Amino acid sequence: MKRMIVCVKPVPDPNAWDRLQMDPVSKTLIREGIPSVINPLDKHAVEAALEMKDLFGAEVILLSMAPFDAQPVLREVLGMGADRAFLLSDKAFAGSDTLATARILAQGIRNIGEFDLIFCGNFTLDGSTAQVPSQVAEFLDIPNVMHVCDMSILKTESLLLTQKIEQGTVKLEAEPPLLLSFTKEANKPRYISFMEILAAEKRKINIWDNAILNIDETLIGLKGSPTQMADLLLQPKQRKGIRLTGNPEEIARKLADKIHQLGII
Repeated sequence: MKRMIVCVKPVPDPNAWDRLQMDPVSKTLIREGIPSVINPLDKHAVEAALEMKDLFGAEVILLSMAPFDAQPVLREVLGMGADRAFLLSDKAFAGSDTLATARILAQGIRNIGEFDLIFCGNFTLDGSTAQVPSQVAEFLDIPNVMHVCDMSILKTESLLLTQKIEQGTVKLEAEPPLLLSFTKEANKPRYISFMEILAAEKRKINIWDNAILNIDETLIGLKGSPTQMADLLLQPKQRKGIRLTGNPEEIARKLADKIHQLGII
């Protein structure tokens, strides 16, 4: 095996989710001012690719569709040991649903060239649809195995995959080319040292816009997204305070009565 491509996605930092807002017009997340981190499950996909690199000396390439300012997040993942990174970034990509996103990623993969395996996280924190991996595989006309919780090598060109299902697991034997998406049980992502982080700061990230990918713009972005939010209703947050008076025993009794009225206990 010579080349692994890992699809990674910067997502809003969960520690800043209380600051996330929705645009009432475009019905999309407002991400400006919210720090990004690599999608947690994507780290497990990167680790799986790096394990193949350790075994076969395979090249590991990162691929991401994200805004231009996502480069620091990709450099962090480069610090894990990936060889190259490609960022697909263009205003024409904004607002893409899972289908349009998969179309863009698939075209990026075609532009990179031959590959043996494509690795993804099972889903992303900001969407949680788990649709993109299978859609990318469909565009590339290759098999897709989702919910991979373990992977081992049977022969040089054969993999033994453990797929997590509702009532247990399934063992599958498969050969490249494949697209695999990983769960958190698959492995433990390797530690990134401070020196590796510093070295990654100097690494080049290849930026590809749609002038390079040459995708019909009616098939990407909001125009090319058949799945769109129909409406958005923002629930105003209101709190009503009630002041309880009396001596401590009276206040405690009134509080207990109020809790009982609200059905909390």
